[in-house]
Amino acid sequence: MLCCEIVSVGTELLLGDILDTNAQYLSKELASMGIAVLHRSTVGDNPERLRQTVELALSRSDVVLLTGGLGPTADDITKEVCADVMGFALVRNDEAEESMRAFFKTRGRPMPESNLKQADVPQGGIVFQNDNGTAPGMAMEKDGKSVILLPGPPNEMRAMFADKVKPFLAAKTTGVIVSHTVRTMGIGESDMAERVAPLLRLSNPTVAPYAKQGEALLRVTAYADTQEEAEKRMAPILSQIRGILGEYIYGVDVEDIQHAVVQALLAKKLRVATAESCTAGYIAKRLTEVAGASDVFDCGLVTYSNDMKEKLLGVRHETLAKHGAVSAETATEMAAGAKRVSGADVAVAVTGVAGPGCSENKPVGLVYIGIADRDGARAVRFETGRRDREFNRYVTASRALHLVWQSIQKY
Repeated sequence: MLCCEIVSVGTELLLGDILDTNAQYLSKELASMGIAVLHRSTVGDNPERLRQTVELALSRSDVVLLTGGLGPTADDITKEVCADVMGFALVRNDEAEESMRAFFKTRGRPMPESNLKQADVPQGGIVFQNDNGTAPGMAMEKDGKSVILLPGPPNEMRAMFADKVKPFLAAKTTGVIVSHTVRTMGIGESDMAERVAPLLRLSNPTVAPYAKQGEALLRVTAYADTQEEAEKRMAPILSQIRGILGEYIYGVDVEDIQHAVVQALLAKKLRVATAESCTAGYIAKRLTEVAGASDVFDCGLVTYSNDMKEKLLGVRHETLAKHGAVSAETATEMAAGAKRVSGADVAVAVTGVAGPGCSENKPVGLVYIGIADRDGARAVRFETGRRDREFNRYVTASRALHLVWQSIQKY
């Protein structure tokens, strides 16, 4: 199996000014090709530190793939450092220069002479012309090692990788790496890991647990000569996982809980409505982020005050006076009201204490979620155990969406 290391170059990445989406994209693409990404690193625009990073990467990987630092300014040093490490001289590439001049001409701007620096490429290397910018990519090969340089802007990098670098690497690979992600909710990462502990010791396929806000994931990955063979290796493992964690699994290879909910609603031709207090529209927002939500989402009511809970949802004044806004009784009546007002098949409601301060002498992180469907209305209670307002709102929305997903399964 070919082993690769990704190096992201740019001080702005270290400072947090720019999110490194390039590394994520490349990791997924390389894995799909059967190329193992064993290390990822980020280094600033410093010649000595970049040299050390590249030398270390070459000592432990077959392919070193760098993004960034191919621009026209003095701090763009990736090409110069890598050429020096690999022992390649830089020469002017006529095609790159012509492409660069044409790029500026079509935009009606004069080309600064400093841009010509980008047309210098390793003599004896491979040049990947840039169809979306000015900096060409390039590859240098020596002693069985490959160093590949790609531009930093994501739109340039992705197009160049897909059109030019991917075929270049495909000629060097045998086999594929295939992964499936099992998504669960309502069970913690450690509990999940304990239940599937024997599977975590497998070598091919591998099973690895991951935690995200409010949910836990298992990633099953196999390496084989073909995708079909990899799928055959994973099939019995995925079956075992379903047998162990079935009640908690809401999807395999689904993007997130809101996508799972919208897909399930579309499949069963059902509609949903929301009534929110502490989340203030967060559930509706996440649902409507998904394409196709307009076919399944009826309405979202944000009833932050008690008056609006009464006027819009029909929550009884007596309920609020006796039990408070943060209660199972109120959540139940909110959900029933949302279903009645909208005519939706399923309605979900949330009320709780997002924080950071307490409310009604109830602890931060206490939430009640009401659900109303063909079986009637009811509520569940849970506590996040956190004082983080944004965390509490996000996890509450996730749990509410999960309850909707569970309700849909009954139809």
